[in-house]
Amino acid sequence: MSLAEIAKVVGGALHGDAGSARVRHVVIDSRAAGPHTLFAAIAGEHVDGHDYAPSVLALGGVGTLGSRVVGGPCIVVDDVTIALGRLARHQLDASTATVVAITGSQGKTSVKDLLAHVLAGAAPTVAPVGSFNNELGVPLTVLRLDEDTHYVVAEMGARGVGHIELLCRIAPPSVAVVLNVGTAHIGEFGSPDAIAIAKGELVESLTADGTAVLNADDPRVLAMRSRTTAEILTFGDAGDVRLGPVQVDGSGEPHFTLEHAGRSCDVHVPRVGAHHAINAAAAAAAAVAAGLDLADIATRLSSAAPESPMRMARSVRDDGLLVVNDAYNANPESMAAALHAVAALPHRRKVAVLGEMLELGDLSESAHRTIGRLARDLGYDRVVVVGSGAAAIAEGSGEIAEIVADVDVAIGTLSAWLTADDVVLVKASRGCRLERVADGLLGR
Repeated sequence: MSLAEIAKVVGGALHGDAGSARVRHVVIDSRAAGPHTLFAAIAGEHVDGHDYAPSVLALGGVGTLGSRVVGGPCIVVDDVTIALGRLARHQLDASTATVVAITGSQGKTSVKDLLAHVLAGAAPTVAPVGSFNNELGVPLTVLRLDEDTHYVVAEMGARGVGHIELLCRIAPPSVAVVLNVGTAHIGEFGSPDAIAIAKGELVESLTADGTAVLNADDPRVLAMRSRTTAEILTFGDAGDVRLGPVQVDGSGEPHFTLEHAGRSCDVHVPRVGAHHAINAAAAAAAAVAAGLDLADIATRLSSAAPESPMRMARSVRDDGLLVVNDAYNANPESMAAALHAVAALPHRRKVAVLGEMLELGDLSESAHRTIGRLARDLGYDRVVVVGSGAAAIAEGSGEIAEIVADVDVAIGTLSAWLTADDVVLVKASRGCRLERVADGLLGR
């Protein structure tokens, strides 16, 4: 599209002359600019994207989408984020792509990666990079589609009621996947019921010819069937896509069967943790809803190597120490899953380096204490708690735990103690940036 065409779509005013230049890519990071690039300048809390407009032009960019006039060709709008959503919807409406959207309190990114890998084996697929699951990430994902794209996988997060409804206006799904209703962000929502209301906005967005893919093992999710006229397809231990007994091999990777419509297929997901079995069942159900064959789905799942960073990412130090970096984010459910996954590994000693789980509100202290007790009950040899905000983990873990002030102290405390036969789990909410512990232990 030309800048003039884009300005008309987003309701903006065009300043400057871009000549005959056409836009093929939209970026919000000026460093990613290049030929045929439109730079969306976001005025953030610490950095104002408008200041980087000149560097975009220097890299060959076509112009800027912003909220004020900058040097070079630019489209000025009242709200850049809203404008991106309008442009994405325009792009989607001009295509024949099928949108498969995913939400849930935990597991969204893992299921997104699995599903994208499966769908890409059948037809050209666009999926988010990392966790692009908000009012910026969803339109930026959609804007990557082209005339060959058959599937768009959209990850949709929410920090309040109405957020997913907004995202669905940008990318209306044909298949809507709801994984679970847990306690992530419960401090902002107030209760699991409020979380269920927000997550259910995804199935409410479906038309009658769509499909709602629901977790049969989560009562709050299963109850969402009453909130849509779309077809229902369930997954889980009791689902239409049924997950059989899960066995974990010596590398911590799950093996299981998936059954649907009288057919059964063996699956091995090459990722650490038994919890990836239910993630795979969700991805399989979504792929079935999108028209794929179960045998083909099973084959693709078995080759789905990890895509997104800091999610049960395994690294082996030169001396043999295994570090499992799951520090991208954390809530009580995902923390428990990670602890179980590493506890099942055949290493001599198991160490957990844990930080605070944020946004839990009044549940915070009891949730952290419960995680500490779980680590103790699973037989961890040592629990290193980073920061006073997670002190209740140490209370729950008892004598195997210690609280350290920061990342540097954690690295120093463990470096002299760990051996080649040990495994270390590193996990906390994103705001803690605990991946620095993993990097330090690995000598990065």
